[in-house]
Amino acid sequence: MLRSFAMTAVCLLAGCAATPTPRPEASVLADRIMQLDRATQWRAVTQTAIPFDTHHPQGMVRIGDQTFFTSVEIIRPTQRHSQPIEGMDRDAGEGRGHLFLIGADGALQADIPLGEGDIYHPGGLDFDGSWLWVPVAEYRPNSRSIIYRINPSTREVSEAFRVPDHIGAIAVDREGRALIGVSWGGSRIYRWPLQPDGSVAAADLTAPPISHARSHYISWQDCHGLDGRMMACTGLANYSLPGAGSSFSLGSVELIDLSDFLPLWQTPILLWSPSGRSMLQNPAWFEATDDGLRAWFMPDDDQSVLYTYESASPG
Repeated sequence: MLRSFAMTAVCLLAGCAATPTPRPEASVLADRIMQLDRATQWRAVTQTAIPFDTHHPQGMVRIGDQTFFTSVEIIRPTQRHSQPIEGMDRDAGEGRGHLFLIGADGALQADIPLGEGDIYHPGGLDFDGSWLWVPVAEYRPNSRSIIYRINPSTREVSEAFRVPDHIGAIAVDREGRALIGVSWGGSRIYRWPLQPDGSVAAADLTAPPISHARSHYISWQDCHGLDGRMMACTGLANYSLPGAGSSFSLGSVELIDLSDFLPLWQTPILLWSPSGRSMLQNPAWFEATDDGLRAWFMPDDDQSVLYTYESASPG
């Protein structure tokens, strides 16, 4: 409302040469997300045990009854430096990157290796209707990444481009024909316009991050583009209770306007796994139902369970 009022005031004072292009209508899914709040009642639907070592899951995309999720296998954890070395606060560690494909029963259908050398940490991925877009980065902030384009049918992997930063999640702006890259924790956002052939121009790869205002009560983990030029990001933060010797994790979903990168809706999701982890510890995926939302969560590492919940619209 405030943005609309400001635009009207500018037009009245200075005159507008043309009528602004109307923004696309919000998707049903975006509308459902904006009906969520901390009082939302969630109903557990299914729990599917994953019968293999999932390592540390990161991002999730569902296509029909198939689920793709990225994961990092840590062979040697990173070690923090006593002081930064060449701008890095820790060493690279050692690991392997995976893109897993599972069926409705959780059984493994494919294990697609991703990354090279020190670049082994896959992040949040997205699907543009034809291709999966997956970032793989070093397991440390301010580092470097490879962005992969993957055919979900043939599982063919191709390198799309490289970025001199840790990209922890990627989302597709369908109407804007661009990829949105989110750095470690969501501290920086990049926008890379897509060419007709699906490539990114070299000049766009050197563009600086986009200035954006966002709250910092969570770190973004997984992001997905929605119709209507919106992006849904999920994540969490762990909070210590001073003097109590305990902590708790708070997970949230945030809806971001991709026309100006301002938040449209932010709400916690008060769900935890039996291990005590927020359901938003790792990847999440949302779909609209007839009267609410269906959500998939995979909060636990190694011996993971895929949890499905539903919410109902108020009233």
